[in-house]
Amino acid sequence: MAELEEHGKGGVYSSKGKEYSRDMRYIPTRLKAEVAEGEDAGPVEAGRYRLVAARACPWANRTLIVRRLLGLEDALSVGMPGPTHDADSWTFDLDPDGVDPVLGIAKLKDAYLKRDPEYSLGITVPAIVDETTGAVVTNDFNQMTLDFSTEWKQFHRPGAPDLYPEELREEMDEVMQRVFTEVNNGVYRCGFAGTQQAYDSAYDRLFEALDWLELRLSDRRYLMGDSITEADVRLFTTLVRFDAVYHGHFKCNRNKLTEMPVLWAYARDLFQTPGFGDTIDFEQIKRHYYIVHTDLNPNQIVPKGPDPVEWLSPHDREKLDGSPFGEGTPPGRVRNGERSPNPVELA
Repeated sequence: MAELEEHGKGGVYSSKGKEYSRDMRYIPTRLKAEVAEGEDAGPVEAGRYRLVAARACPWANRTLIVRRLLGLEDALSVGMPGPTHDADSWTFDLDPDGVDPVLGIAKLKDAYLKRDPEYSLGITVPAIVDETTGAVVTNDFNQMTLDFSTEWKQFHRPGAPDLYPEELREEMDEVMQRVFTEVNNGVYRCGFAGTQQAYDSAYDRLFEALDWLELRLSDRRYLMGDSITEADVRLFTTLVRFDAVYHGHFKCNRNKLTEMPVLWAYARDLFQTPGFGDTIDFEQIKRHYYIVHTDLNPNQIVPKGPDPVEWLSPHDREKLDGSPFGEGTPPGRVRNGERSPNPVELA
C-alpha cells in the first residue's frame, strides 16, 4: 500500500511490505486549571477554545462523548468537519459555505499552520483551537479527555460522573493501554497490514483481546466495575464501528460484534446510555472509511448495512450490579445544532 496520510487517525504512515505503525507524534501542549511557570500548557478558560471533532473518527468520538457526559457544552464549543476529507486536510463541508462559523476557516489545516507555518505532521482530529488566536493548542487525543475530567472540573455540570476515579487510575491505565494497543489500534493493524504475516499477527492479537474483554465483562457491567469510566468510552468507539466498518473493510472477520454475546450486550448498553449513542452517525462513519481509504476500497462503494436499529434492542445488562453514572446523573438532551443528522431511531 502506498504511503497514506491518515488525517483522522494520527499522522502519516506507510505499511507496504511491513507491519502497520501509527505515528504517535502529537502536539503535547495541555490546557490546565493551574499552569506552572515554563510549563507547556495553557489556562483552562470557558468560552475561549473550540473542539474540532469529526463524528466519523473514533478518536474524535471520544471527545464528543466525554464533553457531553461532563456537561462541558457551555465551556467548550464544538466544530464538526464532514466525514470525508481531501489529501490536504479535514474540511468543514457540513457548514454553510463550507466554513466553520466560529473559526472562519474552510480547512482545519489553517489552524495548524496558524500555530506553526512549518507544521508538517498529520492534520488530525480531535484538535482544540484557541478562538482568540485561531491556532491549534493541542491534538493529543489520549491526554485530551483525561484533562476534560481532571482539569476542567470547575465547568462540569452538576451530577457529572467521575470518569477517571483516582482510586482506579493505576488499573484503569493498564486496561486502557491494552484496549488501545490491541483493540483501538488493533483493527488498524489488521486493515493496513502490509504483509500476510503482519495481518495474521494483528488478527490474532485483536481477537485474543476481544476474548479477554468478553470474559472480563461477563460478571461486571462496565470495564472498571459498577459505573462508566473513561475506559468504557475508549472501548465503545471501536466496538460501535466494528460491524459497520472493521469486520469487512479491515478484514477483522473471525466474527462480528453481534456474534460475541457479552460484548454485543455491553456495547448496546452503552449505546442506549445518554452521551454515547446520541453522538453516533453511522452514515458518516461508513462514508469516511469507505470513501477516504481508496487503497482498500478503490471504487468507493459505501455498504448499505448493517441496520443500525439493532443497537436499540434489549441488552439485559441491568441485571448486573451498578448504574451508569454512579452517584451522578445522566446528561440532558443533546444541544440544538449538535444532534446527529442521522440518528438511530425506531421506525
